[in-house]
Amino acid sequence: MLSRLAGLPRTRALALCALPVAALFAVAGLAPLPYAIAQPGTTADVLGKDQGREVITISGVPVRPTDGQLRMTTILATGPSASNDLADVADAWFRTDRAVLPKSSVYPTGQSDEEIEQHNLGQMKESQDAATLAALGYLKLDPKQVKVTLHLADVGGPSAGLLFSLGIVDKIDGDGDGGDLTGGRTVAGTGTIDPDGTVGAVGGVSLKTQAAARDGATVFLVPKGECSDAQAELPKGLKLIPVTALSDAVSSLRALEQGQESKVPSC
Repeated sequence: MLSRLAGLPRTRALALCALPVAALFAVAGLAPLPYAIAQPGTTADVLGKDQGREVITISGVPVRPTDGQLRMTTILATGPSASNDLADVADAWFRTDRAVLPKSSVYPTGQSDEEIEQHNLGQMKESQDAATLAALGYLKLDPKQVKVTLHLADVGGPSAGLLFSLGIVDKIDGDGDGGDLTGGRTVAGTGTIDPDGTVGAVGGVSLKTQAAARDGATVFLVPKGECSDAQAELPKGLKLIPVTALSDAVSSLRALEQGQESKVPSC
């Protein structure tokens, strides 16, 4: 190749040398990349209804009417079989309302779309069971005497656990003094929950805060370890409250409802 280029004008030789590089970039630009692109998803008020049904139904104890909202938040990501090329990834990379994530961090590897959907729905069911046990344990109620049914269609994964627990607490006990745990506000948040009330990290919180603000929230409950992520691209007017357990979240919301902001932690 070098000997054949030796007699060519320099500009033409450089152009010919550039052709393989240009072709490589062209192929790379069209080839699917192992990344998922995420954006703010839907939110849902766990104190309200979903598809005409109450999200939280409780029997065995008196249930109080509630004011305000407790909105669980989601992210919407391209599916495991979706093909995102270099242009898609580059566009998302420079947008504040998008995130580029390795597919392996979003979806289990080696599974079909249908298998992943079933996996996510299974995680949601486990999360709902844990949320019920955490809330009833916090309220010192016997799970054998109180029945809680949770209904939320088309949402998978474990990240609504904290909000489900708070919704159960609000419907049964409110703020403990006859008022609403929300103080009439629209409160949003995210976080997994264990039966003992421990709150865990979830990922995607900077997108979830955007979804929360879009849907009217003024307060966002975030797992404490994800404070820095939540502060990235934080919408104006949205107050972050870090939590490590269900009891933290309840205490902070009660203090906020009673106007005792000095007792409410911040990121």
